[in-house]
Amino acid sequence: MTRPDTAPVDKDAVGRDERQYHIGVAPGEVSTVALLPGDPFRVPMIAEFLTDVVEVAHQREHRTMTGWYRGRHITATSTGMGCPSTAIAVEELARVGVTSFIRVGSSAGLQERVQPGDLLVSEGSLRNDGTTAAYVHPGYPAVPDLPITLSLRRQADRIAEERGMAVHSGINASDDAFYAETPEWIAQLNRIGVLNVEMESSAMFVVARLRGLRAGMICAASSNLVSGASLYSGIKPALQRGWTASIEAALNTAVELEL
Repeated sequence: MTRPDTAPVDKDAVGRDERQYHIGVAPGEVSTVALLPGDPFRVPMIAEFLTDVVEVAHQREHRTMTGWYRGRHITATSTGMGCPSTAIAVEELARVGVTSFIRVGSSAGLQERVQPGDLLVSEGSLRNDGTTAAYVHPGYPAVPDLPITLSLRRQADRIAEERGMAVHSGINASDDAFYAETPEWIAQLNRIGVLNVEMESSAMFVVARLRGLRAGMICAASSNLVSGASLYSGIKPALQRGWTASIEAALNTAVELEL
């Protein structure tokens, strides 16, 4: 029983303006824009593009580094895999001053035209996750910020033209269970025109919308679940080029929009 002089904790109210419990970051240690890879070991890859780099924190799956790119202060924080840890990263980064988020990650293609290493710009996510269901009505859309999305596409097109790459835009799916993606599920997503599948963007988009923040996503295609092209079949150099290009597009979007 709840004692008369106590009340349940309001997690929306506690922990603001202080060092955050999960990501280990405090106000004043980050910028207003954050690039969000899933893998903590990809944060240093982003830092290679920056000057005056500082490693702020590394707790659990959340690694944070900051630096400067073309006059803009940039933060990079890893989310870990999946919507639960992504939602925590976005919530806690917002509490210490981040207002714009750009996910830069890997994603599997679901249409045959997508090749490993191609760039994928999200126009919205099919919410096949449990985290966003805890936040909002099932019909609530998981959609990115329009100016960020358009800028990501412009930057990706420019980079792709220079380097002989391909860019695709469309709806992606965000799944919770990597090994539960059956052939039947993959075929269904393909039939309804879903471009690619990953595990984080729906949480980022929904939390950002609810908190009055901005978010977008650009990924590199790691494989194609329809054609069978896989990063395990010797295409890692292509994926590396895709990661590099997606990071550059995200950084240039941060500059263009003054995020």
